[in-house]
Amino acid sequence: MVNGLSGERMLVGLAIGIAILIFLVLKTKVQAFLALIICTVIVGIVGGMPLSTITLEDGKAFGIVNSITTGFGGTLGSIGIIIGFGVMMGQLFEATGAAKRMAHTFLRLFGKKREEEALALTGFLVSIPIFCDSGFVVLAPIAKAISKATKKSIIGLGVALAAGLVITHSMVPPTPGPLGVCGIFDIDVGKFILLSLVLSLPMAIACIAYARLYLSKKYYRIPNDEGEIVELPYQEPDYENAFSMDVKGLPGTLESFLPLIVPIVLILINTVASALGKTEGFMEILIFLGQPIIAVGLGLLVAIFTLGRKLDRHTAVTEMERGMMSAGIIMLVTGGGGALGQIIKDSGLGTYIAEGLAKTAIPIIILPLLISTAMRFIQGSGTVAMTTAASISAPIVIAAGVSPLLGAVACCVGSLFFGYFNDSYFWVVNRTLGVSEAKDQLTIWSLTSTVAWAVGVVEVLILNIFM
Repeated sequence: MVNGLSGERMLVGLAIGIAILIFLVLKTKVQAFLALIICTVIVGIVGGMPLSTITLEDGKAFGIVNSITTGFGGTLGSIGIIIGFGVMMGQLFEATGAAKRMAHTFLRLFGKKREEEALALTGFLVSIPIFCDSGFVVLAPIAKAISKATKKSIIGLGVALAAGLVITHSMVPPTPGPLGVCGIFDIDVGKFILLSLVLSLPMAIACIAYARLYLSKKYYRIPNDEGEIVELPYQEPDYENAFSMDVKGLPGTLESFLPLIVPIVLILINTVASALGKTEGFMEILIFLGQPIIAVGLGLLVAIFTLGRKLDRHTAVTEMERGMMSAGIIMLVTGGGGALGQIIKDSGLGTYIAEGLAKTAIPIIILPLLISTAMRFIQGSGTVAMTTAASISAPIVIAAGVSPLLGAVACCVGSLFFGYFNDSYFWVVNRTLGVSEAKDQLTIWSLTSTVAWAVGVVEVLILNIFM
């Protein structure tokens, strides 16, 4: 623990804080963002963290308020600008008809009754080079357009997209978490990519089934003409209307997808070039352009100067500002989740629990899985969860003669467990889909991520027999 804090006391503080958070969100009029900050403060106070900011021997600032501001700022520093660019781009898609064109293209390409598969596959591929938060914000307008055209619930479609994104983000290099795990276990990245891709497919299929068979019917919500997501009595999908969609006057297919293709390609180039060490000369420029903030910003510019040419200046600016209004609450609650995760990280509680698990007599392959799962639940970040689990368990796994490749997979699988209030992606998904009730948020996304986790656990246990 950091600065002599008691692990047991911090654990009690976390339990009390989470209990109060759930109560405030479910039973009172306190908004989720305020509830998250209150929870964070309570965790720190009960856990014994300094009320005023102090400086540790290593020069780092330490205290409750410092953790709140660092966590809030750090989370929004990485995805806040992307969220802003993404919602503006999405609004232009809606206003110009590009979203409708993209929806029509997907429907024609994949055929009837395969919308969830189409979106999940899109997310599955896109999230390999792109962070899932960014990918969801950028791709969500397609899901909304498909929902509006087919009369299928945006909840089921959006969750299928979100699941595809988070699974490969958590399992497949070159995303930072899995890549770091490969480095810690010193295993071949190529072999890990092949294995993790194969293991990711059953996870995605299970999440698609959960979204289609349960969520789409329980939460029947459709975007209206104003772009607001409204709850309606359930009705069967209207494929005839969707496939006879009038596309006259809409932007072309390439023109519609180009604002998405540009950032995806740039980020992919950045990822591959950095992994190969090609960072000099012209590649340095491409790597810069492939930074997510720059890449998505360029995508927005492409949308403005291609799709937006049919709009007058006032209309274009108004539409983008309309999108920015919806980004406010997403940013606040996302930052609040980051603050809660940061105070757990700063206190050392996550590491304390992980090291405690490592001392138990559980089967070796279960160890990285349990550590990663516990870390994920406690502090919210999947990347932190898997890398911490790898750092602690790798020497034990290798010394015991267990396959390092399987140990690395177990670390990644654990990071998918029950994404909730302290996870930024939880808020991005739920708020983008218009889900505001905590019970609904947990059912819609927390259980979806747990479905992926559960399938992964079964896969790890089966592979342990043969590897």
